[in-house]
Amino acid sequence: MPNQDLSDRVALVTGASSGLGFAAATALARRGARVALSSRNRDKLRRAEEILDAIAADTCSIPADVRSPGQLEELVSRTEETLGPIDILVANGGGPKVKPAAELDDDDWHEALPLVFLFVPRLCRLVLPGMRRRRFGRIVAINSVSSKQPIPDLALSNTFRPAVLGYLKTLALEVASEGVTVNAVLPGYTKTTRQIELAEGIAKQRGVSVDEVIGERASEFPMRRMAEPEEVAEVIAFLCSPAASYVTGQAVAVDGGYVGSLL
Repeated sequence: MPNQDLSDRVALVTGASSGLGFAAATALARRGARVALSSRNRDKLRRAEEILDAIAADTCSIPADVRSPGQLEELVSRTEETLGPIDILVANGGGPKVKPAAELDDDDWHEALPLVFLFVPRLCRLVLPGMRRRRFGRIVAINSVSSKQPIPDLALSNTFRPAVLGYLKTLALEVASEGVTVNAVLPGYTKTTRQIELAEGIAKQRGVSVDEVIGERASEFPMRRMAEPEEVAEVIAFLCSPAASYVTGQAVAVDGGYVGSLL
Protein backbone atom coordinates (compact mmCIF):
# COMPACT_ATOMS: atom_id res chain seq x y z
CA MET A 1 0.00 0.00 0.00
CA PRO A 2 1.40 3.46 -0.83
CA ASN A 3 2.88 5.24 2.17
CA GLN A 4 0.50 7.94 3.37
CA ASP A 5 1.82 8.10 6.92
CA LEU A 6 2.40 11.68 8.06
CA SER A 7 3.54 10.97 11.61
CA ASP A 8 5.87 13.68 12.94
CA ARG A 9 5.01 16.01 10.07
CA VAL A 10 3.65 19.48 10.85
CA ALA A 11 0.86 20.84 8.68
CA LEU A 12 -0.59 24.35 8.50
CA VAL A 13 -4.09 24.64 7.03
CA THR A 14 -5.72 28.01 6.46
CA GLY A 15 -9.46 28.47 6.16
CA ALA A 16 -9.66 25.42 8.40
CA SER A 17 -12.61 26.17 10.66
CA SER A 18 -15.15 24.59 8.30
CA GLY A 19 -15.76 23.22 4.82
CA LEU A 20 -12.89 21.97 2.68
CA GLY A 21 -10.22 23.42 4.98
CA PHE A 22 -11.54 21.56 8.01
CA ALA A 23 -12.00 18.36 6.00
CA ALA A 24 -8.39 18.62 4.79
CA ALA A 25 -7.11 19.22 8.33
CA THR A 26 -9.02 16.17 9.54
CA ALA A 27 -7.64 13.96 6.74
CA LEU A 28 -4.09 15.05 7.57
CA ALA A 29 -4.61 14.51 11.29
CA ARG A 30 -5.93 11.00 10.69
CA ARG A 31 -2.65 10.23 8.91
CA GLY A 32 -0.70 11.31 11.98
CA ALA A 33 0.22 14.91 11.16
CA ARG A 34 0.38 17.61 13.80
CA VAL A 35 -2.00 20.22 12.47
CA ALA A 36 -2.29 23.98 12.97
CA LEU A 37 -5.74 25.23 12.01
CA SER A 38 -6.25 28.85 11.08
CA SER A 39 -9.28 30.97 10.28
CA ARG A 40 -10.69 34.43 10.92
CA ASN A 41 -13.63 33.07 12.92
CA ARG A 42 -12.34 32.39 16.43
CA ASP A 43 -15.45 30.57 17.68
CA LYS A 44 -15.68 28.23 14.71
CA LEU A 45 -11.94 27.67 14.89
CA ARG A 46 -12.15 26.67 18.54
CA ARG A 47 -14.93 24.19 17.81
CA ALA A 48 -12.94 22.71 14.91
CA GLU A 49 -9.92 22.18 17.18
CA GLU A 50 -12.11 20.45 19.76
CA ILE A 51 -13.39 18.03 17.13
CA LEU A 52 -9.85 17.16 16.00
CA ASP A 53 -8.73 16.76 19.60
CA ALA A 54 -11.45 14.10 19.97
CA ILE A 55 -9.63 11.90 17.45
CA ALA A 56 -6.42 12.28 19.47
CA ALA A 57 -4.87 14.64 16.95
CA ASP A 58 -2.02 16.94 18.01
CA THR A 59 -3.46 20.29 16.98
CA CYS A 60 -3.50 23.99 17.72
CA SER A 61 -5.71 26.80 16.44
CA ILE A 62 -4.39 30.24 15.50
CA PRO A 63 -6.76 32.97 14.32
CA ALA A 64 -5.52 34.87 11.27
CA ASP A 65 -6.85 36.78 8.29
CA VAL A 66 -5.14 35.56 5.11
CA ARG A 67 -5.52 39.04 3.62
CA SER A 68 -3.08 40.49 6.18
CA PRO A 69 0.67 39.96 5.50
CA GLY A 70 1.47 40.69 9.15
CA GLN A 71 -1.02 38.13 10.43
CA LEU A 72 0.35 35.51 8.03
CA GLU A 73 3.87 36.09 9.37
CA GLU A 74 2.59 35.69 12.93
CA LEU A 75 0.63 32.59 11.94
CA VAL A 76 3.69 30.82 10.57
CA SER A 77 5.82 31.90 13.52
CA ARG A 78 3.29 30.71 16.12
CA THR A 79 2.74 27.42 14.32
CA GLU A 80 6.45 26.63 14.36
CA GLU A 81 6.80 27.71 17.99
CA THR A 82 3.89 25.45 19.00
CA LEU A 83 4.21 22.39 16.76
CA GLY A 84 7.59 22.63 15.04
CA PRO A 85 8.87 23.44 11.53
CA ILE A 86 6.15 23.41 8.90
CA ASP A 87 6.40 20.48 6.47
CA ILE A 88 2.98 20.83 4.84
CA LEU A 89 1.04 23.90 3.77
CA VAL A 90 -2.57 23.68 2.66
CA ALA A 91 -3.40 27.18 1.43
CA ASN A 92 -7.13 27.76 1.49
CA GLY A 93 -8.67 31.21 1.18
CA GLY A 94 -12.13 32.67 0.83
CA GLY A 95 -14.12 33.08 -2.31
CA PRO A 96 -14.76 36.49 -3.89
CA LYS A 97 -18.19 37.99 -4.40
CA VAL A 98 -20.54 36.81 -7.11
CA LYS A 99 -20.61 39.41 -9.88
CA PRO A 100 -20.58 39.49 -13.70
CA ALA A 101 -17.44 40.83 -15.40
CA ALA A 102 -19.17 43.87 -16.89
CA GLU A 103 -20.25 45.07 -13.42
CA LEU A 104 -16.89 44.89 -11.64
CA ASP A 105 -15.35 48.09 -10.33
CA ASP A 106 -11.89 48.85 -8.93
CA ASP A 107 -12.97 48.18 -5.35
CA ASP A 108 -14.08 44.66 -6.31
CA TRP A 109 -10.66 43.89 -7.82
CA HIS A 110 -8.75 45.29 -4.83
CA GLU A 111 -10.93 43.37 -2.38
CA ALA A 112 -10.54 40.03 -4.16
CA LEU A 113 -6.81 40.15 -4.94
CA PRO A 114 -5.45 39.40 -1.42
CA LEU A 115 -8.27 36.98 -0.61
CA VAL A 116 -7.96 34.77 -3.69
CA PHE A 117 -4.41 35.24 -4.94
CA LEU A 118 -1.86 37.13 -2.85
CA PHE A 119 -2.10 35.01 0.30
CA VAL A 120 -0.78 31.99 -1.60
CA PRO A 121 2.64 33.43 -2.63
CA ARG A 122 2.88 35.18 0.73
CA LEU A 123 2.48 31.92 2.64
CA CYS A 124 4.78 30.04 0.28
CA ARG A 125 7.46 32.69 0.77
CA LEU A 126 7.24 32.18 4.54
CA VAL A 127 7.38 28.37 4.66
CA LEU A 128 9.67 27.60 1.71
CA PRO A 129 13.07 28.46 3.29
CA GLY A 130 12.64 25.78 5.96
CA MET A 131 11.27 23.21 3.54
CA ARG A 132 14.19 23.73 1.19
CA ARG A 133 16.75 23.41 4.00
CA ARG A 134 15.18 20.15 5.19
CA ARG A 135 14.66 18.99 1.58
CA PHE A 136 11.06 18.05 2.24
CA GLY A 137 7.89 20.02 1.73
CA ARG A 138 4.35 19.72 0.49
CA ILE A 139 2.38 22.73 -0.70
CA VAL A 140 -1.21 22.26 -1.84
CA ALA A 141 -3.50 25.16 -2.70
CA ILE A 142 -7.24 24.62 -2.64
CA ASN A 143 -8.33 26.39 -5.82
CA SER A 144 -11.41 25.82 -8.01
CA VAL A 145 -12.51 24.32 -11.30
CA SER A 146 -13.16 27.92 -12.34
CA SER A 147 -9.41 28.11 -13.00
CA LYS A 148 -9.96 25.73 -15.92
CA GLN A 149 -13.56 26.33 -16.90
CA PRO A 150 -15.07 29.78 -16.20
CA ILE A 151 -18.30 29.77 -14.22
CA PRO A 152 -21.02 32.32 -15.04
CA ASP A 153 -21.17 35.35 -12.70
CA LEU A 154 -17.90 34.40 -10.95
CA ALA A 155 -15.76 36.84 -12.90
CA LEU A 156 -13.36 37.51 -10.01
CA SER A 157 -12.80 33.83 -9.34
CA ASN A 158 -12.46 33.10 -13.06
CA THR A 159 -9.72 35.74 -13.27
CA PHE A 160 -7.63 35.23 -10.15
CA ARG A 161 -7.75 31.46 -9.74
CA PRO A 162 -5.92 30.76 -13.03
CA ALA A 163 -3.27 33.23 -11.82
CA VAL A 164 -2.78 31.07 -8.73
CA LEU A 165 -2.12 28.08 -10.98
CA GLY A 166 0.43 30.07 -12.99
CA TYR A 167 2.30 30.98 -9.82
CA LEU A 168 2.21 27.44 -8.42
CA LYS A 169 3.40 25.85 -11.67
CA THR A 170 6.33 28.26 -11.82
CA LEU A 171 7.22 27.65 -8.19
CA ALA A 172 6.95 23.88 -8.61
CA LEU A 173 9.58 23.94 -11.35
CA GLU A 174 11.92 26.02 -9.19
CA VAL A 175 11.87 23.76 -6.11
CA ALA A 176 11.25 20.30 -7.59
CA SER A 177 14.87 19.18 -7.17
CA GLU A 178 14.85 20.16 -3.50
CA GLY A 179 12.25 17.69 -2.25
CA VAL A 180 9.39 20.18 -2.26
CA THR A 181 6.23 19.47 -4.26
CA VAL A 182 3.72 22.14 -5.20
CA ASN A 183 0.22 21.29 -6.42
CA ALA A 184 -3.33 22.56 -6.54
CA VAL A 185 -6.62 20.79 -5.99
CA LEU A 186 -9.58 22.09 -7.96
CA PRO A 187 -12.86 21.24 -6.25
CA GLY A 188 -16.01 21.28 -8.28
CA TYR A 189 -19.36 21.88 -6.63
CA THR A 190 -19.02 20.63 -3.07
CA LYS A 191 -21.44 20.62 -0.13
CA THR A 192 -19.95 23.52 1.81
CA THR A 193 -21.24 26.73 3.33
CA ARG A 194 -19.50 28.64 0.54
CA GLN A 195 -21.42 26.70 -2.09
CA ILE A 196 -24.72 27.57 -0.43
CA GLU A 197 -23.68 31.25 -0.32
CA LEU A 198 -22.88 31.19 -4.04
CA ALA A 199 -26.22 29.56 -4.79
CA GLU A 200 -27.98 32.23 -2.72
CA GLY A 201 -26.23 35.00 -4.69
CA ILE A 202 -27.13 33.48 -8.04
CA ALA A 203 -30.70 32.80 -6.91
CA LYS A 204 -31.12 36.42 -5.86
CA GLN A 205 -29.82 37.70 -9.20
CA ARG A 206 -32.12 35.41 -11.16
CA GLY A 207 -35.15 35.64 -8.89
CA VAL A 208 -35.40 31.89 -8.26
CA SER A 209 -35.02 29.63 -5.21
CA VAL A 210 -31.72 28.37 -3.83
CA ASP A 211 -32.90 24.77 -4.22
CA GLU A 212 -33.58 25.41 -7.89
CA VAL A 213 -30.05 26.73 -8.43
CA ILE A 214 -28.49 23.77 -6.61
CA GLY A 215 -30.65 21.32 -8.53
CA GLU A 216 -29.65 22.87 -11.84
CA ARG A 217 -25.98 22.68 -10.90
CA ALA A 218 -26.19 19.04 -9.87
CA SER A 219 -27.87 18.13 -13.15
CA GLU A 220 -24.79 19.41 -15.02
CA PHE A 221 -22.46 16.89 -13.33
CA PRO A 222 -21.86 13.44 -14.82
CA MET A 223 -22.31 12.03 -11.28
CA ARG A 224 -25.52 14.04 -10.77
CA ARG A 225 -24.48 15.08 -7.27
CA MET A 226 -22.20 17.44 -5.42
CA ALA A 227 -19.02 16.20 -3.78
CA GLU A 228 -18.72 15.66 -0.06
CA PRO A 229 -15.87 17.72 1.50
CA GLU A 230 -14.17 14.50 2.61
CA GLU A 231 -13.87 13.32 -1.01
CA VAL A 232 -11.83 16.40 -1.85
CA ALA A 233 -9.85 16.21 1.40
CA GLU A 234 -8.61 12.69 0.67
CA VAL A 235 -6.99 13.90 -2.56
CA ILE A 236 -5.36 16.79 -0.71
CA ALA A 237 -4.00 14.46 1.97
CA PHE A 238 -2.63 12.09 -0.67
CA LEU A 239 -0.74 14.94 -2.36
CA CYS A 240 0.76 15.82 1.03
CA SER A 241 1.96 12.28 1.67
CA PRO A 242 5.18 10.43 0.77
CA ALA A 243 3.11 8.42 -1.73
CA ALA A 244 2.86 11.52 -3.94
CA SER A 245 6.57 12.32 -3.90
CA TYR A 246 6.78 12.38 -7.72
CA VAL A 247 3.69 14.51 -8.29
CA THR A 248 4.35 18.23 -8.62
CA GLY A 249 3.18 21.19 -10.68
CA GLN A 250 -0.25 19.63 -11.12
CA ALA A 251 -3.78 21.02 -10.87
CA VAL A 252 -5.97 18.07 -9.89
CA ALA A 253 -9.69 18.51 -10.51
CA VAL A 254 -11.94 16.76 -7.99
CA ASP A 255 -15.16 17.59 -9.74
CA GLY A 256 -17.01 14.41 -10.66
CA GLY A 257 -16.14 14.97 -14.33
CA TYR A 258 -17.52 18.52 -14.51
CA VAL A 259 -14.63 20.11 -16.43
CA GLY A 260 -14.94 19.22 -20.07
CA SER A 261 -11.37 19.89 -21.25
CA LEU A 262 -8.74 17.22 -21.88
CA LEU A 263 -6.10 19.13 -19.88
